[in-house]
Amino acid sequence: MAAGTGLIAVTYGVVRYGYGLQLPALTSELGLSSALAGAIAAGSFAAYCAAALWAQRAMARRAPRAVVRVAAALAASGALLVGASWSAWSLAAGVLVAGSAAGAASPALVAAVASTVDARRAGRAQAVVNAGTGVGVALVGAATLAAPDAWRPVWFGAAAGALVTAAVVDRSARWPSGPEGSPPTDDAGPPGRQAGARPRGPFVRAGVAAAVAGVGSAAVWTFGRDLVTVTGGLPGRTSAALWCLLGVAAVLGALSGDAVRVLGLRRAWVVTVLATAAGTAALTLAPGSVLVVAVGGAVFGGAYTAMSGVLIAWGAALRPHAAGRATAALFVALTAGQAAGALVTGGLSDVVGPQAAFWVGAAALVAAAGIVPTAAPGLGGPSTTTAGGTGEGGYASSSGGTGRIGSPSGPSGSTSVRSSASGSTQRW
Repeated sequence: MAAGTGLIAVTYGVVRYGYGLQLPALTSELGLSSALAGAIAAGSFAAYCAAALWAQRAMARRAPRAVVRVAAALAASGALLVGASWSAWSLAAGVLVAGSAAGAASPALVAAVASTVDARRAGRAQAVVNAGTGVGVALVGAATLAAPDAWRPVWFGAAAGALVTAAVVDRSARWPSGPEGSPPTDDAGPPGRQAGARPRGPFVRAGVAAAVAGVGSAAVWTFGRDLVTVTGGLPGRTSAALWCLLGVAAVLGALSGDAVRVLGLRRAWVVTVLATAAGTAALTLAPGSVLVVAVGGAVFGGAYTAMSGVLIAWGAALRPHAAGRATAALFVALTAGQAAGALVTGGLSDVVGPQAAFWVGAAALVAAAGIVPTAAPGLGGPSTTTAGGTGEGGYASSSGGTGRIGSPSGPSGSTSVRSSASGSTQRW
C-alpha cells in the first residue's frame, strides 16, 4: 500500500495540486495574471479528463499494469518540463502533461489494490492509498516553507518520485492478467430489466454531483494560497505552514471508508461536501487570520479527500463489476467541474475580487450537497454483510466463484476481489 500511496502523493498532491500551492512564486517569476493562472489550471484539469477517458478505455482492452506505466511517464515528463520552465507557455505545457498523470493512475490503482489486498481489508486499503493526496500536499507545503522561491527542485524531485513509486507498484502489486471484466448477467439492474441493461439515470446523477462539487472545490485548490497571501496579507512562510496543515488534515480522508459504513452513502456525501464548503467559506471570510485559515484549511483538506472517497464509493455501488472504469468516469466529471471552476474563479477574481469569487465556489459546493444518491440497488445506508447479497455499506454482490465487496476510497476506489480458488493475497 505504501507504494500506491506514494504514487497518488506524486500524481495528485505534487504535480496536480502543487501548482496552486506554488502559484505565488510562479506568478512572481513568470508574470502570470489571475486569468492566465486560472486558464493553466483549467488546462491541467482538462488534460486529466483526457487521460482518465483514455484509461477508462484502456482498462477494458489491456491489463492495468500498462496504464500505471503511462501514468508514471506522464508525471515524470511533465514535472521535468515544469522544473525547467522558462516562460508562461512552457510552464503551461508542463502543468498540462503532469496534471494528466493522475487521470491514468487512479483507475489502474483500483485494479492493483483490488487484486492484491484481502477483501476484508480492501476498504481501508483503498482509503489509505487515496490519502496520498494529503501526503503530497503536505510535502510540497514543507518544501515551500523551507525555501519559498525554490519551486524548481520540487518538480524535479516529483519526476524522480513518480518513476520510483510506479516501479515499486509495478513489481509488488498482484496485477490482474487481463482487462477489467464486464458485469455478469445477474448484475443487470432492477428486476424486470433485461440482462446487461444497467440504469443510466443514477450514474448520470453521480456525475452531475461530481461536476458541481468540482466547480466549487477548484477555488481553494487553485487560488487558495494566493488568496491568503495576496488578499489576506499573510507571509509566504506562514501560508506554506498552513498548507502543510491542510495536507496533513487531508490524510484523514483515509477515514472515508468508515464514514460510508457508519453514515450510509447519502449522509456521508452530504456531510463531506458541506464540510468542504464550510472550509472554503472560512478561508473566504477571514483570509488574513492565521487561526481561521488554519481551521478552514484543515477542514477543507480532510473533507475534500473524504468527499472523493465517498464519490468513488458511489461509483463502486453503481458499477461494482467495473469499478475502475466507474472511477475514471466520475473523476472525469469532478475534474471537468474543476476546470470550469478554475476559469470562473480566475475570471471573477479579476472582475469582482477574489473573495467574491470564492463565495461562488462555496455556494457551488452547497448545491452539490443537494444532489444525493437516489434509491437504487446497492445505494442503501449502513448494513451488514450477508452471503450473496448486499455487503458493507450496502454495496456488495457476489457471482460465480468470485466474491466482490464494494469498498469506498479516494481516487482509486474499487470493488475488492478475492479469488475463490485461493484465499491468499499479496501485500504491498
